[in-house]
Amino acid sequence: MSNRLDLIKQAAMRAKAKKLNTTVEELEFQEAVATSDLRRAQAKLNAKRQSKLTKTVKKAAHQAAGHLDCFKDENRFYSDRETQDYLRGTSYFESYQSMKNDWD
Repeated sequence: MSNRLDLIKQAAMRAKAKKLNTTVEELEFQEAVATSDLRRAQAKLNAKRQSKLTKTVKKAAHQAAGHLDCFKDENRFYSDRETQDYLRGTSYFESYQSMKNDWD
């Protein structure tokens, strides 16, 4: 099956070369150059996009999550005093205080 497909491709290439008044080898070379040019243009476009993305990321670096105050070590955990102040205002603490003397 593959052999038959190759023969069809070769016949099409010969017909195209004859139509353009050139040889099959010259036509193959021109197609290879065109393919190479397309790949080179695509690579250049990808590099340009990557460069633009890199610039955008660098510009937005100050907005990264690591720069937020909540991710700094001194702000990551509550202090003992903050925890006590919070607990004093809850019903848990009131229940604890009222039942504390019942344990004895």
